[in-house]
Amino acid sequence: LEADAEEVATSLPYGKQRRLEIARALATHPQLILLDEPAAGMNDSETEVLRQLIGKIRDLGITVVVIEHAMELMMNICDRLVVFNFGKKIAEGTPQEIQNNEAV
Repeated sequence: LEADAEEVATSLPYGKQRRLEIARALATHPQLILLDEPAAGMNDSETEVLRQLIGKIRDLGITVVVIEHAMELMMNICDRLVVFNFGKKIAEGTPQEIQNNEAV
């Protein structure tokens, strides 16, 4: 985002706007960050950048809680998942356990 520092936030492409929102949250030096559907509306390349960013945040020791429908992304970034269907928890476990769970 450094190259876009002088740009008005609303003029940034959607993926960069989402990363800017995350950067604003990180500026407060949180112990935990909650991301609500961060990949919504992103294309594949933007989602990959997001995946890398979430990994870097996690590497900093910040807990990341993600609410997301993009299961491929979730399987790549999560140590543990909780899966809900219409507000009811149907599964909890590692990505491997979730992948093998027939309820999911």
